[in-house]
Amino acid sequence: MSPVLKFRYALLAGLLMGPVLAPQAQAQFFFPFAEPQTQPQPQQQQRATSGHQRQQQQRRAPQHFAAQQPQQPLPAPRHDQPHWFWEEPEPAPAPQQARRAAPAVDEDGAVVDLAAHNPALDGGYGRRSGVSSAVLPPDADPNYSTPVNLDPDVNYKFKTQKEVNDPTGQPPGTITIDTAKRKLFLSEGGGKAMEYGVGVGKQGFSWKGEATVGRKSYWPGWTPPPEMLQRRPDLPEHMDGSLSNPLGARALYLFQGNKDTLFRIHGTNEPKSIGHAVSSGCIRMHNADVIDLYGRVTTGARVVVR
Repeated sequence: MSPVLKFRYALLAGLLMGPVLAPQAQAQFFFPFAEPQTQPQPQQQQRATSGHQRQQQQRRAPQHFAAQQPQQPLPAPRHDQPHWFWEEPEPAPAPQQARRAAPAVDEDGAVVDLAAHNPALDGGYGRRSGVSSAVLPPDADPNYSTPVNLDPDVNYKFKTQKEVNDPTGQPPGTITIDTAKRKLFLSEGGGKAMEYGVGVGKQGFSWKGEATVGRKSYWPGWTPPPEMLQRRPDLPEHMDGSLSNPLGARALYLFQGNKDTLFRIHGTNEPKSIGHAVSSGCIRMHNADVIDLYGRVTTGARVVVR
């Protein structure tokens, strides 16, 4: 047999017998004239013989021991505690706003909002620079007045007062209220009258007739009627005069004989209501106008509402 054929047979035998001769290790391709390679024997780990050595092994291989520990479920992140860096933080719940009670409305239909009833607020008429006491005018009823000096804080830009030819034909000193035109006239004599814009009673609440000014009050206080206190127990039993008081800067109380009609001519904390039919029968005026009217009218003056 030629050497070439011998070499081919040896090569074929090595390819066929290699996996059979080494089943424990990886298949090796060897030649019959090559020395077989021995597999390295696995080294046996040295056993720890002391507690100190075991602690060192634990420090060196924390992953080995961590793998043997049972995995605990991760706590759910909370908005008030640090969250896991790979998770989205839970959004904090939006704070619930306390429900604000509906604003009360006085017997004349003016809004009385306790949250807005702040002596520093203007109600549309100005801003208080400070509160100082005041001596009440001699014709002001002290039981219905507040001795505070708020006149300098009134916004006198809200003013409709002007002198006109008297359209009423009434004697001097008479107050005439034209509810259709929403005008108030104070007859001065000589064919002249002082005219003011007013707000009047809405439909079904308007009052017409004759009366007299039975009481005058300076920065009048407001006392909610009993039926309103039953609906709104959060209201105070009495509210002193202020820029946010629904009666405004002055009030003229209308009487028929010795009986209070419960209708008034007064200022307001709602300047936009002037010129409209929005009240429950009372006559509203701008604070600047009612201050002027108050100084021109005496107790007992005749009032005509038509």
